Amino acid sequence: MRLLIVEDDAHVASALVAVLNRAGYETVWARDGRQALEALGADTEMVLLDLWLPDIDGFELCRKIRRLSDAPVIMATARSQLQARIHGLEVGADDYVVKPYDVRELMARIEAINRRGSSRDSARTGAETPIRVGEVHIDLASRRVIAGREDVPLTKKEFDVVALLARHPGVALPRERILREVWQTNWRGLGRSLEVHVGSIRRKLGSHDVIETVRGVGYRLASG
Repeated sequence: MRLLIVEDDAHVASALVAVLNRAGYETVWARDGRQALEALGADTEMVLLDLWLPDIDGFELCRKIRRLSDAPVIMATARSQLQARIHGLEVGADDYVVKPYDVRELMARIEAINRRGSSRDSARTGAETPIRVGEVHIDLASRRVIAGREDVPLTKKEFDVVALLARHPGVALPRERILREVWQTNWRGLGRSLEVHVGSIRRKLGSHDVIETVRGVGYRLASG
């Protein structure tokens, strides 16, 4: 597994590289945002992102990474405030650790994300029938959404939300269930993050919106 470490502190980075390499991971170190974007590639399977960088705010870099890659992002930050953690998840992070953290906690979070990804991949190994809603084509197997003739550039989590609704056509899924299955958490504090993702999906689809809000419940896939 290829892991991109974005960390400006050489001492911290070298320690992480040593531990992760011993655990069998292939690591690439970037000391700032520019190097991180240059090192990010199709073979990048996970990003460990420090928020304090010399050339760019870590939240903004996370947004840029998310536009270019579906690789899971774990944020490392000294900011323990709740709002900062929520903001990190809203801009695309999959998880976070608060500095100073125990490397065993980091390894556990990396493995947990790997397990979730493997479970989703296993669930998709069987043939899944593409779903059409009006002019929107949802291909669960290839993880593509096509509106008219144009590919819709959804992020990993945005597609996961659409896919979950598409697998339960006509069913109003509670917000708590969507958070549990897509974010792997029961924490209601992430409800705002779900709203942000749904809003982003709707903006990208424009007039081809496929998600309906069910008041007091959650969301469902629009009827064809």
